[in-house]
Amino acid sequence: MKENLETEVSVNIDANASEVWKALTTPAVIREYLMGTKVTTDWKEGSPITYEGEYKGKSYKDKGVIKKVEPNRTLQTTYWSSVGGKEDKPENYNLVTYKLDSRGGKTVVTLTQDNINSENEKEHVTENWKSVLSKLKEIVEE
Repeated sequence: MKENLETEVSVNIDANASEVWKALTTPAVIREYLMGTKVTTDWKEGSPITYEGEYKGKSYKDKGVIKKVEPNRTLQTTYWSSVGGKEDKPENYNLVTYKLDSRGGKTVVTLTQDNINSENEKEHVTENWKSVLSKLKEIVEE
């Protein structure tokens, strides 16, 4: 039975929202913090987004659709993983949302992901996002 759990991870970045936004929407930078993933999209609402790369020796091609783009504030996409073992159908897509809250030259990035099936999966997803956001922070603050 599906539980439809959600995870939320936040990080404080010592940079303004426009610098963080640039890192979230620049494929060459994304590759640096998202485990070498090549992202392809035009960053317009309704457009497809693909994620390609290799993880633990296996190639993957994940995909989704851009749902919301509010520069320096919100980036939201659906997401389906080719290695997640779930069929490619709408109810198996996750909604991933990056929210940016800028205060005095610093930005809090809060990431949420829904449609998680189990506590075990939630733990795995949460650890992955913590790692990604930590690396994002490192790169933006360089």
